[in-house]
Amino acid sequence: MEDRLNRLRKAMDATTHSGHHFTEFQKNKIRNAVNTNMQVAPKRPHSFVLFIIATLAICLAGFFVSTEWFIKPDNEKINSTSSMIWKENHEYKEDGKVIFSIFPDPELQAGKPYGYIFRFNEPFTTYKGKDLSISAFHKETGQRMQVLSPEKITEPSAGYSSLQRFSTNFQVPYSGLWRYEVYLDGKAYGDVVVIVAEKEGTNRVSLPEDLPDHVQEHDFEKINWSRKATTFGRNIIGNENQSGIIGADMPSLTAQKWMWHLWDTNASELTVVGFHKESKTVHPVLNNGYSWTIGLGGENNGADVHAPSAVTIPERGEWAFLLYADGELFDVIVLEINK
Repeated sequence: MEDRLNRLRKAMDATTHSGHHFTEFQKNKIRNAVNTNMQVAPKRPHSFVLFIIATLAICLAGFFVSTEWFIKPDNEKINSTSSMIWKENHEYKEDGKVIFSIFPDPELQAGKPYGYIFRFNEPFTTYKGKDLSISAFHKETGQRMQVLSPEKITEPSAGYSSLQRFSTNFQVPYSGLWRYEVYLDGKAYGDVVVIVAEKEGTNRVSLPEDLPDHVQEHDFEKINWSRKATTFGRNIIGNENQSGIIGADMPSLTAQKWMWHLWDTNASELTVVGFHKESKTVHPVLNNGYSWTIGLGGENNGADVHAPSAVTIPERGEWAFLLYADGELFDVIVLEINK
C-alpha cells in the first residue's frame, strides 16, 4: 500500500500539484479509491415508480379542481335565495324582479298527475340549448324526487318570444308543502313552494300546534286498524314482544294509571300520540293529557324499558296510540275505548 502511495506522490510532484496539498481525510479517500475495484452508482428511483407517483398527483389535482368546479354552483343559487323558507310562494324573484312563476292546477291533489304552467321571464337566449329539469322536495317527509327529467329547450313557447308558457304535468305522492326546484344544465335556477291538497276522499288530520317535531302527518297513514291489541304476559295489553300496557285491560274515559313497556330498545324517552279514528284528531294522553313525552326506566315484566304515567282519554271510540322511542316511530297500539 505504501509503495502505491509513494508512486502516486512522485507522479503528482512532477506536476503543478507538488507540495503538501492533501489532508488526512483526503488521503484516506485516495487510499479507499485505490483499493476499490468497482464504482458504486447512486441509486435512482425506478422509472415505473416515478410514473405512478406523477399519475396519482395529476389525478388528485384533477379531482379537487373538478369537485370545486361542478359541485359548488349546484346548490348555491337556491340555498342562498330561498333560505329554505317553507311558505306558499308561486314566484321566484331576484332583486325584486320575478324571474319565473308557476300556475298549478286549481284542483291539485296528492297521488294524481296534474298540469303545471311555468312562466319564464328572461330572454330566450337564457334557456336555448339547455336542459331544463325540475325536482320536488317535500317538507314533512324530506323526500326529494325528480318530477321532470332533463328536457332540451330548442324553441320558445308557441306564440311567445321566450318560455312564457312552458307546460308540464307530474304527480307527487303526499299532501302538504312541496318545493319545486328548477335546474338548467344541472345548475340551480330557482324555486317555488306549492301546497298540495289531500287525496280525494280523505280528510286531513288535525295536528296540534305543540305536537313534537318528530311526529309526521304521514305516520297516521301507516296505522293498521285491523291489528288490534291483544293480552299477553302478566295481563299486558298490546303487541307481544314489541310494546304493551299494564292497566289498559279495562280502558275508560276516567283517569287511569298505565305502565308502558317496550321490547328490543334501550331508548331513554317515550312519546305517546293518541289518534282518534272517527274525528281524525290528535291528542296528548300522558300525565292526564298534559304531556307528549316522558322518560323511560329500565327492565320490567320482561320488557327492556318501561314507564308509568297517569292517562286520560278525552272521548270514546277507536284509538291508535303511536309510540315513539327517542323520536323514532316504534309501534302502534290499537284499542277500543267506550266506557
